[in-house]
Amino acid sequence: MSILAKFGLENYRFDRGTLLARAAAVIGAVLLGLVAIVFAQSGELAQHVFTRAFATNPLLTAAGTPFVFVLVVGLTRRWFPEARGSGIPQVMAAGHNPAASADGPLISLRTAAAKFAGTLAMLCGGGAVGREGPTVQISAALMVAVHRWLRVPVNAGVIIAGGAAGVAAAFNTPLAGVAFAIEELAAAFEQKVAVFVMAAVMISGLVSLGIAGDYVYFGAMSRHLAIRDIAVLAPVIGILGGLAGGAFSRCLVAMATSERRLFVLARSHPLKVALACGIVVAGAGLASGGASWGTGYETTRELLSGGQASIAFGPAKFIATLATALSGAPGGIFAPSLSVGAGLGQLVSFFAKGEPSGALVLLGVAAYFTGVVRAPLTAVIIVMEMTADRAMILPLFIAALIADWVSSKVCHAKLYHTLAQGFRPAQVKHSGS
Repeated sequence: MSILAKFGLENYRFDRGTLLARAAAVIGAVLLGLVAIVFAQSGELAQHVFTRAFATNPLLTAAGTPFVFVLVVGLTRRWFPEARGSGIPQVMAAGHNPAASADGPLISLRTAAAKFAGTLAMLCGGGAVGREGPTVQISAALMVAVHRWLRVPVNAGVIIAGGAAGVAAAFNTPLAGVAFAIEELAAAFEQKVAVFVMAAVMISGLVSLGIAGDYVYFGAMSRHLAIRDIAVLAPVIGILGGLAGGAFSRCLVAMATSERRLFVLARSHPLKVALACGIVVAGAGLASGGASWGTGYETTRELLSGGQASIAFGPAKFIATLATALSGAPGGIFAPSLSVGAGLGQLVSFFAKGEPSGALVLLGVAAYFTGVVRAPLTAVIIVMEMTADRAMILPLFIAALIADWVSSKVCHAKLYHTLAQGFRPAQVKHSGS
């Protein structure tokens, strides 16, 4: 009896195409896991460089921020226009026409390299950007490149799997990667795509686990709220998160699509907008004593652990993140949005005396993130995986679902879906509408 017959696989054909497709998925997932680790470490180094410079000479360092904004935005728009912004809309746009996108600039290695360098440059200049959105675009580009090298056809599943694995590798949150693929990256989620996504997420997660270790993004936490407090505080934070997140999304959508004279004028003068946004970010950094620079990771972790931060942290971070996003520079909004949500939870904790502040901060993170992205399932899973806290799942779902509904009333259009339209060719836009 042959080995295949022993396992009941004698009728299964291991054709060359199938083997190459599986090899491409494995190699791509390994590569993107490695690149995500390098990107994370480089981002931490870039932010550390800026933090040290700001501590040494605050005024001079802040004065350089607007010029970094203008330089990065100018270079991006001139040479790498597909590398601007988050990177998630580009992946979504590419998924609508995968065959053409595989040969185009949206998810090319050239664009991915520009996204990598541009995001690091923004962190070196104090921009309130995250690396998670850029990791999605970079990962999708790597996955597509491997498939092209091995002459394997590129379909929507390849692009979606690469992007989802990027979320998983960036946050060390495999379930959130799958959830994000379902809620955001894939308009029509098929079983084949689901299997491909989970395989890519699993492999990239194992690479990250093997090299970076079994870490929890914000550290393991255990917070609890009484039932009566859940019934009151979770809806309140959900409403606030939905209002603030919806307002943030509405501003970005208006900048991208509004035909009002102010926004049309702003889009026609991108470098002037970048300069103005850089000045706003610099002012927020100085006014908050440096709390609004970068991703806000350290401050968010401190708040989630029950610590304290400046009361200006949340508002300053909101302003800095909005200005950075409006500038059109490369960089994501995931991590900064988590920080704004933490600041929102801290503000609520000032009025809810006696309640565990860490629990309210956790709710704020989920509510505001949902308000911006409008992906409540992803928000809850990503917060749970980043804190290893299962006790808060019920209030997290309450806050996230309410935030999603409130945000939809403030900004009818979903942020990433709307921004993706700007990266799709005219014929694709019409055919998909």
